[in-house]
Amino acid sequence: MSRLTPCKRSKFIRRLRKLGFDGPFSGTRHQFMILGQKRLAIPSNAEYSVPQVRLLISEVEGILGRALAVEEWNSL
Repeated sequence: MSRLTPCKRSKFIRRLRKLGFDGPFSGTRHQFMILGQKRLAIPSNAEYSVPQVRLLISEVEGILGRALAVEEWNSL
């Protein structure tokens, strides 16, 4: 069984692009990425901790309307 690991910001953005997101675009406080009409704020820190990755993935799941398995996320 795979586990989530800390993720660099650039790698996180690459994975979101593979899922169909566009961006990142500049916002007021954070950059954001778009999928259809929905936005996902991208924190500006260089590396995301496991709890932060878990939170961001849950937001991505809400935008996609489906669950993302850890194995699927790691394979992107």
